[in-house]
Amino acid sequence: MKLFFASDLHGSLPATQRVIDTFLDSKADHLILLGDLINFGPRNPLPEGHNPIAVAELLNQYAESIIAVRGNCDSEVDQMLLSFPIMSDYNIVLLPTGQKLFLTHGHIYNAEKRPLLKRGDVIVHGHTHVSVAEWQGEQIIFNPGSTTFPRNEGDRASYGLLDETHLSVLDFEGNILNSIDL
Repeated sequence: MKLFFASDLHGSLPATQRVIDTFLDSKADHLILLGDLINFGPRNPLPEGHNPIAVAELLNQYAESIIAVRGNCDSEVDQMLLSFPIMSDYNIVLLPTGQKLFLTHGHIYNAEKRPLLKRGDVIVHGHTHVSVAEWQGEQIIFNPGSTTFPRNEGDRASYGLLDETHLSVLDFEGNILNSIDL
């Protein structure tokens, strides 16, 4: 199973198009969206190419491949534009290894505020716009960074991939920013 992770699109049509193009090129089985899909929020500037309706229409074309969670900037009004559910604060993917991927945006659950998980489970979140792929205590913390307002070193927009038992964060030029084996 191959999974593609993206977070914090914030309604940017160019960023969303780049995510979709890269997702399709990756041949991943599912596109996991970690929240803040349509709205840019009061603390962020207006993103390049902000077009919430076009972003929703583009994402809806891939609804059958999307697993999503709610971000702090997502609302019930945003859900009305989307044909896949986004209002859950978390979701869980069970891997063939028996490990859980605990999917969340990061404003409720994160590395500091963890749900009860087993050793080796993975907390996957966005929200901070900073990519991470590392063991922290008993769990792996994985954050693909942001596609629209990156706060990585060099401010490079990024996404994540799970390929069997390897998690990677990559920029859109294909450079690996962080990686870890499960």
